[in-house]
Amino acid sequence: MTTLPLHDAAAEPHPRQLSRKPTGVDAVFVHGFRSIGASVLVITGGIGVFLAYQSIPTLRHYGVHFFTETQWQPDQDRIGIAAVLVGTVEVAAVAMFFAFPLSLAAALYISEYAPPRLRSTLVSLVDLMAAVPSIVYGLWGFFLVQPHASELAHWLHQHLGFVPFFQVDADADAASWDRIQYTASAFIAGIAVSMMVMPMACAVMRQVFSQTPQGEKEAALALGSTRWGMVRAVVLPFGRGGIIGGTMLGLGRALGETIAVLLIISPQFQVKPNILEVGTETVSALIAGRFGESTGIQLSALLTAGFVLFCITLVVNTLASVVVNRSRSGAETS
Repeated sequence: MTTLPLHDAAAEPHPRQLSRKPTGVDAVFVHGFRSIGASVLVITGGIGVFLAYQSIPTLRHYGVHFFTETQWQPDQDRIGIAAVLVGTVEVAAVAMFFAFPLSLAAALYISEYAPPRLRSTLVSLVDLMAAVPSIVYGLWGFFLVQPHASELAHWLHQHLGFVPFFQVDADADAASWDRIQYTASAFIAGIAVSMMVMPMACAVMRQVFSQTPQGEKEAALALGSTRWGMVRAVVLPFGRGGIIGGTMLGLGRALGETIAVLLIISPQFQVKPNILEVGTETVSALIAGRFGESTGIQLSALLTAGFVLFCITLVVNTLASVVVNRSRSGAETS
């Protein structure tokens, strides 16, 4: 009787080598979209390098004073962006003050309260607002919003004038108040910009709210919670990152808005906290208003201002993307 060997090394099975390298259509898809993504980075980086290179003459000529000087007087060789940076922040802050509650309320209503038949229509309308050209918002703000907003600014000056932000160099209690003092301000420009910011922030918040685990929402309702209680205990904690990320993305848009601000504000190079008072300036409006007539050192200074705005917007949008990406895991749910 012959016995078979207990172990035959030649016949031992070997694990099959798996290849994760894409082939065929998958390879075309992967390499194509990888090229598109890389091209976006190259274009963005190229813009930053170009602006940084063009900023060298300005930084050599003015040094740190370029960031502390408030006046923009090329004829007297006094150029700085301190005032326009303050104006940019003021307009963006006013815009976010109005846009944040509107975006959050709209996102919550669409995702949690709107009937299914109405939900798709509301989503389309909000997305359509993002497609409206900025010049339309500027004209809307100049002709329609400004007369009513100036009355609101006058009311704020009358009742909250003790707050530095609401002070205006005018007599608030005069029998015939001067409307001109309350127009073309950062307050009115911020209202117009808020309508441009709201759709972007709302879209991000709504997308994150829609990813809330359905089981947790049903569990909260099953325990006797009201719909608002469920939203407060489940949806809002889950979407905390989306709320922050959408707000920061909207802030990045508000910082760089140009045409709507240019149509409304009255250019004034002065650092002041008075958002209700006529006169302010932003970086983007400064570049758009003076680029065509600028040469030499003034043109380099405008490009330097654009580089500063580019860096600020890039940092804000990058932080927003990081926050939104982290929120998708649901780690914020409590």
